[in-house]
Amino acid sequence: MEIWNAIVNFIVASVLMGTTLMYGTLGEILTEKSGNLNLGVEGLIYMGGAAGLIAPYLYEQAAGEGASPIIGFILAILAGFLAAAFGSLIFSFLTITLRANQNVTGLALTIFGVGFGKFFGEYYRVKAGGRLVISADLDHLFTAKLFPDFLSNIPIIGKLFFSYNFMIYLSIIIAIAMAWMLNRSRVGLNLRSVGEDPATADAAGINVIRYKYLFTCIGGGICGLGGAYISLVTCAGNWQQDCVSGQGWIAVALVIFVSWKPAKALWGAFFFGALRILKLYVPASVISLPSAFYLMLPFAVTCVVLVLSSIRMRRENQAPAACGVNYFREER
Repeated sequence: MEIWNAIVNFIVASVLMGTTLMYGTLGEILTEKSGNLNLGVEGLIYMGGAAGLIAPYLYEQAAGEGASPIIGFILAILAGFLAAAFGSLIFSFLTITLRANQNVTGLALTIFGVGFGKFFGEYYRVKAGGRLVISADLDHLFTAKLFPDFLSNIPIIGKLFFSYNFMIYLSIIIAIAMAWMLNRSRVGLNLRSVGEDPATADAAGINVIRYKYLFTCIGGGICGLGGAYISLVTCAGNWQQDCVSGQGWIAVALVIFVSWKPAKALWGAFFFGALRILKLYVPASVISLPSAFYLMLPFAVTCVVLVLSSIRMRRENQAPAACGVNYFREER
């Protein structure tokens, strides 16, 4: 029984650690389906993390004792989403309207987003007296289990399926909704057409520019929710300067690993979440390895996954044909 409990606890911890990767992967999938390759996921996560914590903090400071945790909760999610969506809007303007190089622009967005998050996070931390933190009541809304105890207390099944917070279930809902939208709806069909062949989509009457702008910004906003998850759940509503630690880059690689399919992102993100907490579950008496090995492991596996995914990939599992290629209507 102890072995089963250890396995269940490991799976639950993997889900908790993999949720940021889930948001980042889903956001980048949506962006690349529109034909835009945004390598700025790391920066978008930072922007969402800083905004998602600062917005409810400022609200609570302004409202004082009358602050509502529900309003703070909504503000945190909206701020995290909108801040990263704004970063993606900058990327969209540069690459869609001005037709700048997408790789270079994405890398610049990473630098900008990381600087944005660290600057404002550190500024408000110092202004708050050295510790930027939200109230315990608001933090409880983000970290508390969504389902009642009688469900989460069911042996094994309860802990595996009913013991998570709202942000985790939201990521799963987004993944399912994206999978349905891309494969079952007219909007999804139009979006995939834009990503595969924008000239043909344009000739068919689809507003290519609108689709690119809209879904690149929405994808960026989803990445920002991953940042809000870090600052509000992983860091328990307390700003930490290096809280993202390369998860945005892993999310970019995960897009290839899961073959641009939102449903596969569920297990892909949780698998890499397991790698990130593996050191806590491997007894030193059994395998004695330096802690730096476990810190390096997710990135090493990412490199291996990229190589293996690229060796033999069927057409339906490849990136959209026009991904990373700027579209100029006059060149049709």
